[in-house]
Amino acid sequence: MSVALDAGAWAGNDDVRWAADARFAVYYAPSRVSPWWQAGCEWLGGDVETGAAYTAPQPPAVARTVAELTQAPRRYGWHGTLVAPFRLADGVSSRAVLDEARNWAHDQTPFVLPVEAATLGDFVALRPAETDGETAMRALAASALRTLGDLRARPSADDLGRRLAAPLTERQRSLLIEWGYPYVFDEFRFHMTLSSSLDGAEERAALVAWWQARIAELGALVIDSAALFVEPAPGQPFVLWQRLPFHADKVETP
Repeated sequence: MSVALDAGAWAGNDDVRWAADARFAVYYAPSRVSPWWQAGCEWLGGDVETGAAYTAPQPPAVARTVAELTQAPRRYGWHGTLVAPFRLADGVSSRAVLDEARNWAHDQTPFVLPVEAATLGDFVALRPAETDGETAMRALAASALRTLGDLRARPSADDLGRRLAAPLTERQRSLLIEWGYPYVFDEFRFHMTLSSSLDGAEERAALVAWWQARIAELGALVIDSAALFVEPAPGQPFVLWQRLPFHADKVETP
């Protein structure tokens, strides 16, 4: 099945034939029934699972439109990275990735994650509000990466060279060479991006304050599933292909 069909035709469809240069990622995405999914999709202007478009609410203390402030994260959809985007290793099918991801998710236990809005560098994001939550998300991401590690293509020499040219610590360089990405395991910091890079400190502070008020209404995140996202071709917007529910016998607080 072509991915160029009606918006949302890929979602939950095991038989989509993705292009050879498609990239896959394991992200956290709030459940469709969670108010956090609606809030995030509205903020970023669209639902990457159904293809529906939204108009974001405008924080009164911010001069620029939300569309201007969120141009970069809009391409990736509402998510928090667990396994960064990757291409498939030779001989690996998208169905194999889906099966492994589903099996991994079934072994995970849901938990509640209190979050806060914060400035990370020059952008605004949600992040765990407590150390235990940060530790739980780091363990979840590490588990997913180890499960899918053998299915991921190694970065090309050009891509590796470009990444190594960035300002990285020795530990990050080592992780990049071994795992194809520098911010994994002990270097992983879970976050859900709310803005592009913003030069103005006042603008960032206004967004943090506005989102802190939203968090008081929306409550903690429930980490009860992950999702397999796909970039159908280089530079195209990511889509949510499959949701990966966790084993839901109980919900724990980290």
